[in-house]
Amino acid sequence: MTESRLLLSRRSLIGGLASTGGLLLSGCSRSNDPPTYGNILRMGDNLTYHAQRLLLSGGALAREYDRSEISSMPAIGTVDPAFGAGGDAYGAVRRDGFADWRIEVSGSVDRPRSFSLPDLRCMRSRTQITRHMCEEGWTAITEWTGVPLSAVLAAVAIRSTARFVEYYSFDGWADSIDMIDALHPQTLLAYGMNGRDLPIAHGAPVRMRVERQIGYKSVKFLQRIVVSDHFNDFGKASAIQQGWAWHAGI
Repeated sequence: MTESRLLLSRRSLIGGLASTGGLLLSGCSRSNDPPTYGNILRMGDNLTYHAQRLLLSGGALAREYDRSEISSMPAIGTVDPAFGAGGDAYGAVRRDGFADWRIEVSGSVDRPRSFSLPDLRCMRSRTQITRHMCEEGWTAITEWTGVPLSAVLAAVAIRSTARFVEYYSFDGWADSIDMIDALHPQTLLAYGMNGRDLPIAHGAPVRMRVERQIGYKSVKFLQRIVVSDHFNDFGKASAIQQGWAWHAGI
């Protein structure tokens, strides 16, 4: 085979794969489905997302462990928000031991409200020992205690049109999950870690725990939650636009 024919064959193969992926995406996607388009990587993310949702049970639980298997968990890359973005707001609630901290839940809900830390502690709780899978390659087994996100969403009466839950932190991070993960029993607003209050280094007073996705989806230092009918990629400064996958299922 000549060099020109070999090059043409490679181009045909790549083009065929791209076309096939496009057909698969168009066949299983709806308006506002995640993640955003724009290049071949985004198309791959979308295909992966739909394949996982099609092939894997939405109610399957992440493995839980015994207390004897708990390991140390580093707080790699954590920057105290009091010394960075959102410093004034976080510093104010941190100074009084988070007594004035509130998490606002709004958007596509019938009863928007804010919850204090005591409010969350008075709701039904769940404790689970799970493996944190970091995108940097390390893992740790840790005990988390908190209120299931599903209980909070029930309290605000999410609307039937709701499809995504967006969560925002004091340090400028924002991410989202679909309703399958939002209503999953192991998805928590965690306020406890290994039998104690959640440490600042791990996102005090409350962090998200999305046990069926890679660690970066479990955002620390939660400030507010927005229930949405439409997918939001959070703009050019978001993790998605910087090349991170929106759905990082494990």
